[in-house]
Amino acid sequence: MNAGLLLIDKPIGPTSHDVVARVRRLAGLRRVGHAGTLDPLASGLLLVGLGPATRFLEYLVGLDKTYETTVRLGVSTTTYDAEGEPTAARPVALDAGQVAAALDAFRGPLRQRVPPHSAVKRDGRPLYERARRGEALDLPERAVVIYALELLAFAPPEVTLRVVCSSGTYIRSLAHDLGAALGCGGHVSALRRTAVGAFTVAQAVSLSALTEQTLASHLLPSKAAVAHLPRLEVDEGEAMRLSLGQRLAAPAGALPGEMAVFGPEGRFVGVVAVDGDVLRPRKMLAAIDL
Repeated sequence: MNAGLLLIDKPIGPTSHDVVARVRRLAGLRRVGHAGTLDPLASGLLLVGLGPATRFLEYLVGLDKTYETTVRLGVSTTTYDAEGEPTAARPVALDAGQVAAALDAFRGPLRQRVPPHSAVKRDGRPLYERARRGEALDLPERAVVIYALELLAFAPPEVTLRVVCSSGTYIRSLAHDLGAALGCGGHVSALRRTAVGAFTVAQAVSLSALTEQTLASHLLPSKAAVAHLPRLEVDEGEAMRLSLGQRLAAPAGALPGEMAVFGPEGRFVGVVAVDGDVLRPRKMLAAIDL
């Protein structure tokens, strides 16, 4: 059975769901999922889990992301990207130094409002449904971190940026807010995700090249999804007990949090939570999968 983590370079056009559906057909599996949506307008790295590996996708969703984005200055849109309707147009009379200086305000921790056309829910309904109906929106804020923000190219009215950010950051909101700060408005005209944590798009297989053979050759083991977690090694008996959902005594010095568990010969067992002096099974491979 195909099982593991697949890195795909998604082109502009397909949805993340479209990519998952194609992988599902090629692999002959129903259990296929992804870790972090890419909109149809965006391209780049999409992490896809197959089979038992889908259990560990949640450990990838919260990793930091790296993007390259082109911001079209001078035009604001309803969706904060090129798919929306223009809401305002202003002349762009800026130089590269002014843009670079404006970026300073967006580095580090900040409060960011989500775009009106987003899947974030208010009162059980996605914001994009309310936005399409023309309802007045109270856009929620979220805490995000911009670790790096670099001006790669200045070709007015477009600027290209490299962004390294925490999970949950909206690049569309960043473009909109940057345009507002510059006094001319702006929106995302192109977006490419180049990295998720330590995974890079250079490691990925393109969707156009994806076949049963290339899928198998590019498939990473399930343990790749938790490589960033602290490692805990156990013996054969302990591995079996944990896979059956039994708790074990935590080793001396174990820090609170989650750990990736490995049995003899480096065999991946799953993830446990250190809860005081107890190891509590969190996400384990079934004994049949060990």
